[in-house]
Amino acid sequence: MTAPQARPAWYALAGGGWRDYVTLLHPPYTAWHLSYVVIGGSLAPAVAWGRLGAAVAAFALAVGIGAHALDELNGRPLGTRIPDAVLVGLAAASLAGACAIGLAGAVTFRAWIALLVPVGLFLALAYNLELAGGRFHSDLWFGLAWGGFPVLCGYAAVAGRLAAPAVLAAAFATVYSLAQRALSSHVRHLRRRVAAVRGELELHDGRLQVLDEAHLLAPAERALRLLTAAIVLLAGALAALRL
Repeated sequence: MTAPQARPAWYALAGGGWRDYVTLLHPPYTAWHLSYVVIGGSLAPAVAWGRLGAAVAAFALAVGIGAHALDELNGRPLGTRIPDAVLVGLAAASLAGACAIGLAGAVTFRAWIALLVPVGLFLALAYNLELAGGRFHSDLWFGLAWGGFPVLCGYAAVAGRLAAPAVLAAAFATVYSLAQRALSSHVRHLRRRVAAVRGELELHDGRLQVLDEAHLLAPAERALRLLTAAIVLLAGALAALRL
């Protein structure tokens, strides 16, 4: 049976125009990873909402725009028609803005926070451009870069230091992101590489159930939707607790 799915991601809009730019942001996953920043900041002994907001803004620029623009530039996985020059401009401007926010935090709050800026820049470039032959484009690096690192940065931006709660939360975010990676890798493979699905399941009662792409995609994509909602709700609950 020919695969009926045409879109490269479950959240992708129909291609063309402004819709390509919305799809480029990977809205559910951007919300997912920004939630990690909020979780980290909410664990600080005292929450400075201005600094936490700045950290969220920095990651919105770096991950939501910069990293995703680089990812699209590297092989067009979303199939957008955004010109290469625009993608380069978006990546450069957003990453520069994120770095500026980080350096401003170092100047006005804690100087050591400046050390996090080149780490974040390296992760965005190395992962999304698959530098060093893709060595930094593995499952583990995904979990560390888009899970653990945002939590640590959120905590550091608010508390001015790192502590055991932040490290434990970063470990949680890394493992949670590995679950995301496992599901999304399965979905991407089906949507972007599989041309046709053929097969059937024989049930214990003798009935046959035809396999198609929708059957294989539905559980993983439902799990991704639920995991997205869960992490956003957790971040909101922690933030509300600290208000």
